[in-house]
Formats: sequence, C-alpha cells, structure tokens
Amino acid sequence: MVSFVVFLQRELTLLARQKSDWLNPVLFFIIVLTLFPLGVGPEPNMLRIMAPGIVWIAALLSVLLAAERLFKDDYRNGVIEQLVASQQALMPFVLAKISGNWLSTGLPLVLLSPLVALLFDMESAAFSAMALTLLLGTPVLSLLSVLGAAITVSADKGGILLALLILPLYIPLLIFASAAIEAASIGLGYQGQLAILLAIMLFALALVPMAVCSALKINVS
Repeated sequence: MVSFVVFLQRELTLLARQKSDWLNPVLFFIIVLTLFPLGVGPEPNMLRIMAPGIVWIAALLSVLLAAERLFKDDYRNGVIEQLVASQQALMPFVLAKISGNWLSTGLPLVLLSPLVALLFDMESAAFSAMALTLLLGTPVLSLLSVLGAAITVSADKGGILLALLILPLYIPLLIFASAAIEAASIGLGYQGQLAILLAIMLFALALVPMAVCSALKINVS
C-alpha cells in the first residue's frame, strides 16, 4: 500500500507537469461532442437517438488517445527495467498507472456528463443511465488502454498496433453501455446492462493488472 501511494503521487505529479497528457483527451471528447450536433443538425429527436453511440465512441477514442505514452517515458528512462531487475513487485507501479490514467481521463468524462446531456437534449433517465455507464465503463477503458500500452511499450510507433489490439476489446463495453442509455431513453429498465458492465469491470480489475505486469516483464527481458 505504501508503494502504491508513492507511485500514485509520482503519477499525479507527472500529470501536473505534463498537462497535455490529460488535457488532450478531454478536449478531444468535448470537441467531438460539440461538432457532432453541428454536423447532423439540431433536430432533438435525432440527437437523442444517436447520443448513446456517439458518447461512447468519443469516450473510448479519447481514452485511447492518451494510452500510447503511458509507459514510454518510464521505459526509455529505465524505470521499468530497474523495477524488474530489482525484483520489486510491479503491481503497485501498475495499479498506480491505472489509477492515474482513470483520474486523468476517465473521471473528467464522468464529470462532463451534464454537458453531454445538455448538448444532446437528454431526458433525466437517459442522463442517469449515461452517468452510471461512464462510471462503470471508464475504469475498463483505462484498464484496457494500460494493457495495450504495456504490450506495445517497446515498439517505436505502437499507436496503430495499440489501437488494433485494444479496439476489439472495447466492443462489448460499447454495446452494453449504449444499450443501457437507449433503454433508459425510451423508458425501459437497464439494470441488466449495468450488471453486465459491473461484471466486466470486476473481471478486468482481477485479470488486467497481472497481464500488464507480465507484459512489462516480457518487454524488458
């Protein structure tokens, strides 16, 4: 726990110094959601119908935008190699990376959900569903993006490879999150979709950090 707190403080300090690492994904999310109503027109019913897919596609792309550089600096500076060589547990370092990534990309998307509801003229039920799906789904986005970054950390230009690896894993999350918002918008229950999202999040929390540790060890061996 002490190691995790130290690594998390380090991540937050680096994020404070390198503001573009967390500002660019947030700005990308806002720009996409702002431009889309201008492109398809301001007709409220059309925006409500298209909102679930648009919100989640913008969210997963914005999180993916910040993924490539997650481990690059630590890999080039030898931090990861030193952690592996000293046989220290990588898990606190990996968990700090995942937590820092969610705090800098996932949490702002959740906080921006009222703006999304305003732009797409969402009703209160659809807004509640969207906020809940973002709260449950953005940790999964962060976990998978960290996994992709760990797998491609030694590649010189791993952005395209990272997208090819991770985007297919986002599809179940996109389907159930969009379905929950759509069901709420037409007055149907969406507890089943939320339960599936919760199960996906718990499954990812249990397995992805261990997979990230293994990927980092393989890349520096």
